[in-house]
Amino acid sequence: MNERILIAKVGLDGHDRGAKIIINYLKESGYQVIYSGLHNSPQQIADIAFQEDVDAIGVSILSGSHMPLLQELNRIIELKSPSKILMFAGGTIPYQDMIFLESNGIDKIFPTGSSLEAISNWLSRSFSELGSK
Repeated sequence: MNERILIAKVGLDGHDRGAKIIINYLKESGYQVIYSGLHNSPQQIADIAFQEDVDAIGVSILSGSHMPLLQELNRIIELKSPSKILMFAGGTIPYQDMIFLESNGIDKIFPTGSSLEAISNWLSRSFSELGSK
């Protein structure tokens, strides 16, 4: 696999245990994974994504500020990216917000408790459909 994935923490959310578990699992699955660290703005995440030439961005968010932060990140990526970057998120996101975000540019939302296999399988299918680098 040559796909590069950025796992990011956005906003003031300081809990990254789940993100680190996902990072390790994706690395073991053969992906190249970059971690943003904590407390990033949407612009900082976009800057890292462009600098690292990633194929996907996964945002872990538990703070409740998912709506404005994910929408802003998606806006920046869509404005500046010459090619499709998959966008996914996971964490404490209510169902109605999941539906809205998936209808407005975020490719997939994984609620808290989603299996690691579900994330990996979705990435694999999505990269196949896009025709990865």
